[in-house]
Amino acid sequence: MNPTKLLLSSTKPNTHMREVHLSLSMEEGGRRASALLILLMLTQTLAGCGGIGPGSPNASLTSDRDMVNSGESVNFDARSSTTPEPTIIDEYRWNFGDGETKTTKQGVISHLFDKAGVFEVRVEVFNDNGDSDSAFITIFVNAIPEIILDIPDFVKSGQEARLDASSSFDPEGGGVEIVWDFDASTDSDGDSDPLNDEDGSGAVTRLTSSSAGNITGSVTVTDDSGGTNTTLWTLRVISRSFRIIWEEVHVDYDWSGYLEQGDFHEIQFQPGDGARLIDVTATLTLTRDILPIMWPEDNFTLEVDNPSSGWSYSVATAQENITQNSTATIERSEMNPLPQSDYTVYADSKEALEESLLSDPDGRFGQGDWFWIITALECDPDTPVDGVDPDQGNDWALEAQFVVLVLRVSEVSV
Repeated sequence: MNPTKLLLSSTKPNTHMREVHLSLSMEEGGRRASALLILLMLTQTLAGCGGIGPGSPNASLTSDRDMVNSGESVNFDARSSTTPEPTIIDEYRWNFGDGETKTTKQGVISHLFDKAGVFEVRVEVFNDNGDSDSAFITIFVNAIPEIILDIPDFVKSGQEARLDASSSFDPEGGGVEIVWDFDASTDSDGDSDPLNDEDGSGAVTRLTSSSAGNITGSVTVTDDSGGTNTTLWTLRVISRSFRIIWEEVHVDYDWSGYLEQGDFHEIQFQPGDGARLIDVTATLTLTRDILPIMWPEDNFTLEVDNPSSGWSYSVATAQENITQNSTATIERSEMNPLPQSDYTVYADSKEALEESLLSDPDGRFGQGDWFWIITALECDPDTPVDGVDPDQGNDWALEAQFVVLVLRVSEVSV
């Protein structure tokens, strides 16, 4: 039988290579068992130390984690390494597999991995006799997701903004989850981290602000290995532009009825709703008696009351000449100043702007309810016919003309 050649070598660095050549033949059958026994003993010795000599140390290495995300640290511990007495372990030489090395006197160390990949971390243990042994451990560093964010340069107040992170990805090809925080300055969930409040989720979300200003928020992307990446974003919200026009409008009202002596009639309405009152003229007219020469004309009183402005006024009807009906007139002009018209302003919303302009304290005279009260005070008794007053009351008509400025607000595109 041809001789068989076995080559055994230590795989540990800084160790003298040994070659053992054992020649076995059919004629040496009696010595085969002894050679195999020696071979097993030698293999165990080479796997546990950097050298064959009895003074070589035995390296051992553990870590608190074997998988981390990029930017995280791992703690390594080689304190279980041993060396035969009377030698002592003198130093530890670390190689983290990412291009960084370090030498320490202690058997523990922490290392931050800022690059993704699979790294073989090796420690070489030396005793004070110069002998060494090494051990290694493999660390997987997960790449954190890449965030690609698309948001508008600005939006107008009240306008919806589309925030898009759909192009974000995991460099290792895994799936990602996306969470949005709309206010980076407020910790709404009370966990002491203002950047992880879940105000929206998904690759695309929408945000509307009712007022102008800058909104700063964050987006967090998490991959299927738990790696997270968070970035801040700022959305600029600008005011909207509106054209203001005050349009002069004449508004007429009329009422009519019949009242007997001592009766009254009340009218309630709002002439200035959504507008600014300028002038008012109201005339109460009574129907003429059947025979004014025989019977005196009747007379009523007309009263106006506007509680919100603290204004009230009353007048009685009168007949200026015998050919005319009895009338009473209430007039008031320049109730409010004429505002500037046809100009542009900036505001957060049309509704807020209209409310502000119509609530101007210098232009609110006449706002609210108006009350007109018509009272029959002088329906004088006429000559009885068969003992009955033929004209116990009177027909009346009230006409009111208002000049108002109606607010017209239209948004201007920019």
